[in-house]
Amino acid sequence: MKPKALVLQAHGSNRDFDVIDALTLAGADASGVPLNELRDQKSLLADFQLLVVPGGFSYADALGAGKLLALDLASYFIDEVSSFVEAGKPVIGICNGFQVLVKSGILPGKQSQAPAKNEATLTFNAAGHFECRWVHLKSASENCVWTKGLTEIITCPIAHGEGNFQVTEAISQEHIALTYAKMDGASANGAYPANPNGSIMDIAGICNAKGNVMGLMPHPENHIYNWQHPRHTRGETGRSGLKLFENGVNYAREM
Repeated sequence: MKPKALVLQAHGSNRDFDVIDALTLAGADASGVPLNELRDQKSLLADFQLLVVPGGFSYADALGAGKLLALDLASYFIDEVSSFVEAGKPVIGICNGFQVLVKSGILPGKQSQAPAKNEATLTFNAAGHFECRWVHLKSASENCVWTKGLTEIITCPIAHGEGNFQVTEAISQEHIALTYAKMDGASANGAYPANPNGSIMDIAGICNAKGNVMGLMPHPENHIYNWQHPRHTRGETGRSGLKLFENGVNYAREM
């Protein structure tokens, strides 16, 4: 049986269909649901086994990346989203979606409780400009359901101006899901461009303590086919982001 995946569509979302494609390939029954429809039918979320907040520029990032959509989540859907998270269902926020999960307090989270006091943020890239390039990611967590068992480096693009992950307090290792790396898998050690935005500890993605909620800045949904590899015309393939989505879908199926 295919788990049902809800891909939240807000004004300015633009990677929603890419994520639907990735989830479908991974074995899910994925649907895009507009924010206004969910607002009118809050109970609709409970019918799904997996939730995705995709990338883009929600509300044109009018007050900063992800802030207005984060306010929507915290104001209108907090009970429903909290119940979804507490049930252990898999949730992923990508790029703008990661910003939304952090700025709404859903990530990093405190133990199994969500939302939590916001002690993390995603701010302007250290280089001071928008970054659009391909990066390499490696799993840093066997606790996170999305990254568990990932041994191969993932190569995928980024496209953001505010992807610099910073915390006001030390972040524990259990919250670190993905880190930026060099092509050979060696640590980026904070060096540009392997770490493209200056994120502390080379963090590319984090998860809650339970491991079912993850947010990341890069776009694994944009490398799920061999022909999307930046050097596929030279015969290079692999390092796809599809395995990450398969992990989330398989976890939802087994719940």
